[in-house]
Amino acid sequence: MSPMTISKHSRQLEILCWACGSRLATLDLEPGPEPDANLTCPVCAIQTRCDGGIFHALLPSCAEKFKRFTTDYEFVRAAEERGSLDPAYYLALPFTDLTGKLSGQWKIRARTFQNILGKIIEPLATRLARPLDILDLGAGNGWLSYRLSLLGHRPVAVDLLTNDRDGLGAARHYVAHLPRMFPRVQADLSHLPFAPGSFDLAIFNASFHYSEDFAAPLGEALRCVRAGSPVVIADTPWYRQESSGLAMVAEKHAHFLKTYGFASDALRSQEFLTPDRLSALARSLKIHWRVLKPWYGLDWAMRPLRAKLQRRRTPSKFHIFVAERAR
Repeated sequence: MSPMTISKHSRQLEILCWACGSRLATLDLEPGPEPDANLTCPVCAIQTRCDGGIFHALLPSCAEKFKRFTTDYEFVRAAEERGSLDPAYYLALPFTDLTGKLSGQWKIRARTFQNILGKIIEPLATRLARPLDILDLGAGNGWLSYRLSLLGHRPVAVDLLTNDRDGLGAARHYVAHLPRMFPRVQADLSHLPFAPGSFDLAIFNASFHYSEDFAAPLGEALRCVRAGSPVVIADTPWYRQESSGLAMVAEKHAHFLKTYGFASDALRSQEFLTPDRLSALARSLKIHWRVLKPWYGLDWAMRPLRAKLQRRRTPSKFHIFVAERAR
């Protein structure tokens, strides 16, 4: 990628060419019309398509690699009846699931969001005395970027999926409720089309565990944030023992095979974190970890005891992991 850096207080975002890494365009993050024009690289002449405000910055090789994964993923999400035709559903997230189908999951997401907001975002915004430029990685339908925009911050939503129910296309429901729609970019989290130092904070939004190589997306996120800025991993399963995580993966694949006819293993996703995996990332990327442990309620806290009594594997925990460059 280009060595270009962004001014500390810039309210503009440099989009880089996904093919050659050259400067492609500058997006104004202040209120104004939503961009909806294709961009042509002045160096390699490759075009970045923009449809409905979504920039498509996915390498052709990545698109082919992820084709089966996205097909399987969208099939399962549709079968789980995620999303809605009602705009009110998206506007209520993460605090209320108006469909009632995944209320427990959204309760976890809401508590995670409140912890990130109170313990990371608000202190950082106070220290910098300005709104934050935030990279929402694995943004899905854009609920997190929507909430951050309402608070005055300047998020950029990135995801592989662009469909209108569970992908970046679903964010169309937020347009009428914001002074400016947040930028949306389809990209591989291991190959982000942004200049170094573009953001004050990056958040892996229930997405980090889909990575095949944890070091690649985490390294990219660290590249994209400014010096001293944190990268947050949220809602990724954590196990104290590797064996528990591997047992979870085996159970998941068996369930998908029985339910949907395929094991949902198109990618060799890492699926979970452990203390050893976190330590290895700290050494290789020269970072240190800060860990937040939200309270998700008594029922969630009792899961390990119930599993022990029923002689089942240890269940996952959802900590919040904050990566910062070692000083």
